[in-house]
Amino acid sequence: MEIRATTVLPAERRPITLHTADGLELVGELALPEGGAPAATLVCLHPLPTAEGMMDSHVLRKASFRLPALAGVAVLRFNTRGTSSRHGTSQGEFGEGETERYDVAAAIEYAEFEGLPRPWLLGWSFGTELALKWGRDPEVEGAVLLSPPLHRATGADLDGWAEFGRPLVALVPEFDDFLRPEQARERFARVPQAEVIGVPGAKHLWVGEPYVRTVLDAVVERVAPKAHPLPTEWDGPATKDTGR
Repeated sequence: MEIRATTVLPAERRPITLHTADGLELVGELALPEGGAPAATLVCLHPLPTAEGMMDSHVLRKASFRLPALAGVAVLRFNTRGTSSRHGTSQGEFGEGETERYDVAAAIEYAEFEGLPRPWLLGWSFGTELALKWGRDPEVEGAVLLSPPLHRATGADLDGWAEFGRPLVALVPEFDDFLRPEQARERFARVPQAEVIGVPGAKHLWVGEPYVRTVLDAVVERVAPKAHPLPTEWDGPATKDTGR
């Protein structure tokens, strides 16, 4: 069976609640490989909630549908404060990327408390800003950035990542609306360990199954290299995402 946009592969999925240091409850989900310990963990930071970004934004949703089964990777997704999705609404209000520092910390702390191994941040658009600004935690192995706009993240944040020393991988669409590969290479040059990968033909939202596969392959190559490249076929049980 070919793995398609709506394919949901087996995993142990459970709703979770994150508790922030400033007293909010955030809605989330943890997807774990069935029958074994995960090789690594993705802590997903979603796109801008004021532009319909949420934990169920399609690339993050497909990561949770596929990577526990295909790569043995745990996928933790959650709605930042004031954000709604099919999983529910997190408490609080959008904080322009500032008060969300507590949301990022709560997710990393949850992964640590649950003993989830080798946590990597997977940020997309606004989520890349959160990763760069607030993700430099000793528990974090590194970060993969999808379509980083570098609007809220400053040179000081990039310098902080340079000093942090952990891997930083930016996947930049050729036709991004905010930051394109050549510009991204210039901006990230101040982070010696940063790897900027331009993706031909891609746009900011990564619409289309070929681009989703490119993203997930690149993520797995860094966080669980033994599972790379990801297969495009699946012979076991599977269900279909109904959007509910």
